[in-house]
Amino acid sequence: MDRRNFLSMSGLGIAGLMIPFGKVIAAEDLLAPLDVAKKKAWADAALTAARGAGASYCDVRVGRYLRQFVITREDKVQNVVNVESSGIGIRVLVDGAWGFAATNQFGTDGAAKAAQQAAAIARANAKVITAKVQLAKAPGVGEVSWKTPIRKNAMEVPLKDKAELLLGVNAAAIGAGANFVNSMLFLVNEQKYFASTDGSYIDQDVHRIWAPMTITAIDKASGKFRTRQGLSSPRGMGYEYLDGAASGKTVLPCSATVYGDSYDMREDAVAAAKQARQKLTAPSVKPGKYDLVLDPSHTWLTIHESIGHPLELDRVLGYEANFAGTSFATLDKRESGFKYGSDKVNVFADKTQVGSLGAVGFDDEGVKTKRWDLIKNGVLVDYQTIRDQAHILGKTESDGCCYADSWSSVQFQRMANVSLAPGKDALGVADLVKDVENGIYIVGDGSFSIDQQRYNAQFGGQLFYEIKNGKVTGMLEDVAYQIRTPEFWNSCVAVCDDKDYRLGGSFFDGKGQPGQVSAVSHGSSTARFNGVNVINTARKLG
Repeated sequence: MDRRNFLSMSGLGIAGLMIPFGKVIAAEDLLAPLDVAKKKAWADAALTAARGAGASYCDVRVGRYLRQFVITREDKVQNVVNVESSGIGIRVLVDGAWGFAATNQFGTDGAAKAAQQAAAIARANAKVITAKVQLAKAPGVGEVSWKTPIRKNAMEVPLKDKAELLLGVNAAAIGAGANFVNSMLFLVNEQKYFASTDGSYIDQDVHRIWAPMTITAIDKASGKFRTRQGLSSPRGMGYEYLDGAASGKTVLPCSATVYGDSYDMREDAVAAAKQARQKLTAPSVKPGKYDLVLDPSHTWLTIHESIGHPLELDRVLGYEANFAGTSFATLDKRESGFKYGSDKVNVFADKTQVGSLGAVGFDDEGVKTKRWDLIKNGVLVDYQTIRDQAHILGKTESDGCCYADSWSSVQFQRMANVSLAPGKDALGVADLVKDVENGIYIVGDGSFSIDQQRYNAQFGGQLFYEIKNGKVTGMLEDVAYQIRTPEFWNSCVAVCDDKDYRLGGSFFDGKGQPGQVSAVSHGSSTARFNGVNVINTARKLG
């Protein structure tokens, strides 16, 4: 089954992104779940067949992955796609080697046949491995279930209502001065049933939502144009995220509005249109050293690239090098108490945070999710591990970081929600700004690049504001900052308290070969970094 397709999204900067697809279905078919009793019967058939074929361990994932995309531009609905992908993935250990097989044929016979195929593959692999898999224990939990705590299932909302929301957003942006608008809704529901020879039968119902948009303003006299992306973040929530409640937004000292547990898409579109037009006349930044005040809507991406990926243990060990390489944060650095950042930098991983993209009850190895420290008072203390890696760090259990993006993909290590902890002192954004003599306030994520060791990087943003003598003075353009990861995090001098803590995140984070995508959040409060090198990204030809 070909489950890879490319969805081209005009103007959103994510064209060519790989999204797992299955068969296109009617919208009403998004609501019919699989029967739990049938899933258990299929899983039991696979487990029995795997044991009979000599497997010392087996896990079974019965999955139904549902996705809906609503795509608009100005006054037109460009596309609506409803997709279902369902089947059974089976992983086994035989003679210390992994084997994996999958089938889209539901039923006990199909499940048993796939389990036997997985065992045959594992037996063949066992002939060439140099070391046997050491699997950390994951005690069986019996029959349990977990659901994303949503109030309104986005799949149940009529398509008409979704299209009207987006077209209303587009009209509001045009009325506020935009020339072009793209707006979208991405909705995901993963119905995942896991069973293993450890004695676990875990039924999970996972929901995610994202409402991205791109607003473009043009100076028709010069042909110059500027864009501003939406300032929402994708969330592990239901359609209630789009209710626009006032409690879900924060007005920043630079007068930009950012959003937390709810999102007023129309309000953001109007602001984006005005800000995109302001960017047309904003002065270009002068390169040099600046103190940076970074909003969580921006910082999430810096955390993701310079901490989240480098602390995936498979990258550290060199097992994984696709999508920007391995990691500079090698095991000897943990042993030596490597100073990853200043004592203000406390970074934790958490797969349980309500509303986050990565929140689930159990990972795809049946391990109960948790929170743990990665960097403590600036010192590297841990990594992200899965069951067959835990022994390398002297751990007796996995961190619960093993996931697959489909029933037909083998599960492997994926990033947890990795976040910068709020500061311990009572500190607001104004407190960070007031002592800055020469700085830049950055809101929203933008383009970035990073090297093959996750050591040298460059980050842009959506909105940039000059700070002079403790005051935000006006908008700048053409800003990007360059970092060496440990130098940057050691330049962190202050982090706001938990009143300012917000989540950002990636709906389509790529890893692996063949590539898989996953969704992950990164939280932080506004943080200040001193003496960071800023470059001017304007390009002059001729």
